[in-house]
This record gives sequence, C-alpha cells and structure tokens, in this order.
Amino acid sequence: MALNETRTWLIAYDITCPRRLGRVHRYLKTVAVPVQYSVFAAEETPAGIQRIRLALANIINPKNDDVRIYPLPNKLELHHYGRHPLPEGLLLLADQEGQAAGILLL
Repeated sequence: MALNETRTWLIAYDITCPRRLGRVHRYLKTVAVPVQYSVFAAEETPAGIQRIRLALANIINPKNDDVRIYPLPNKLELHHYGRHPLPEGLLLLADQEGQAAGILLL
C-alpha cells in the first residue's frame, strides 16, 4: 500500500473508565464517523491511521482498555439486520457488478 493511498478503517473500543471513554469518543468524532456506539469508520492513509493510533495510546489505559483498528477490504460485503446499516455521513459504494466496493465518508 502506498503511503498516500487512503483506505477505510474500522475503529472499535471498549474503555473501562467513563472519563477516558468520553475522551476517546470525543477524539474519534474529530477524525472518523460513528457507525455504532464504540465503533467508528475512518478514511485514512497509513500515516493518518498511525497518528490516530498514537493519539489513542495517549488517552487509554492499556491494562484496562481495548482499542482495535481493522483495515476494511476494498471489496466489502455488508450484511445487516435491524435498523439502517450505515449512519448519516457514510455511503456504501458498489462496483459495476453490484458488489460493495468501499465506504465513502461524507
């Protein structure tokens, strides 16, 4: 992956302290789009996701908290049940065969 190539990342967290939880949530709202409570999507380069990782590392307690960052595949297949699968600000893109091709953050 090129250093300036963006991709979509899924960021999920489980924070034990309400104060740190609020700080993580507020920070992620500045760099990503909330998908569900404690789950965000970010369109970032490798350098951008590294900045997010470092910022989160400075907020959390690694002995008690859990933050996970997953790169999403370019050919994304989305299954959902219940309410609308994507919040306002996210758009699922499809390729010419109708397969999910990625997420666009608006």
